[in-house]
Amino acid sequence: MRIVSLQSGSNGNCIYVETQSARLLFDAGISGSRAKERLAVHGIDISSVDALLISHDHWDHATNMGIFNRKFGIPVWVTEKTHKEVLRKKPPGHIAQLNHFISGETLRFGDVAVETIRTPHDATDGNMFIVDDGRARFGVMTDLGHVFPDLREAVRSLDAVLLESNYDPESLKYCDYSDETKARIRGKGGHISNFDAARLIESAKSRLQWACLGHISQESNHPQLVLETHQHILTESLPLHIASRFGVSELLLL
Repeated sequence: MRIVSLQSGSNGNCIYVETQSARLLFDAGISGSRAKERLAVHGIDISSVDALLISHDHWDHATNMGIFNRKFGIPVWVTEKTHKEVLRKKPPGHIAQLNHFISGETLRFGDVAVETIRTPHDATDGNMFIVDDGRARFGVMTDLGHVFPDLREAVRSLDAVLLESNYDPESLKYCDYSDETKARIRGKGGHISNFDAARLIESAKSRLQWACLGHISQESNHPQLVLETHQHILTESLPLHIASRFGVSELLLL
């Protein structure tokens, strides 16, 4: 399996996962041209992608799904509830190859299974994903709300994960966000903190080969703080990577 984060954060999200039989994109929160350029860094042609899966309706994940379909011919997979909410907020334009899935359904692309798991994030019908190619299991897990039982169980089943490590509690306390926004981030429908993410990984690290930490807040976190927190909590060494808000990641292998 080959994995690339094209961008991860509240300014836009897009993750690429390639197996022997499928090429998949998760979320379309960046422009089509930027996605094309960043995939090309690793010699990947965006027009060869088999499917685009949308996790939820927030603009930093769904805003350009119509463009990805019209410009590159990539079929779109999204829940009906999420699609309706995107249409209500900011219509994505005509999508010629539109497919609806139901939260909890397992989708198949060639020999690859993609498990969809409902999250408590404050979206209309948010999902996280597990890609299983029969040899390894990789999780795309951001915008989680809080650490819930299905999340714990899912992470324990993985060989690698891109996991949100969104905020540092002390930094959030003193940043310029409004009190309402701070409460939303900390709440059951918001995001998980560095400490939450690190403890989650610690509970599942016996199987994990590596973790990539993403959706890092620019206002209430910092990549170095993310790494320091995780390294402090993890009792054994685990390779850690950062999914940048501003650029493409290295090619991650599984």
